[in-house]
Amino acid sequence: MKLHYSILIQWSDEDQCYIVSFPEFGKYAKTHGDTYEEAVRNAQEVLELLVEDNEKLPKPNLYNSLATKT
Repeated sequence: MKLHYSILIQWSDEDQCYIVSFPEFGKYAKTHGDTYEEAVRNAQEVLELLVEDNEKLPKPNLYNSLATKT
């Protein structure tokens, strides 16, 4: 399944781990990981569960490419 939702991964000095949030799903949709790689794996799992468990999915945030066309 191809998912097009945003994930935000940030280091937390307070928690001493990477915190992952899912902006389209609200402020309580979060996970974490001790390493960046673990945070990414956990994010993928949680995102799949969020999509499976929601009857009405939020609209994905879409971003334009940062590359400029010449």
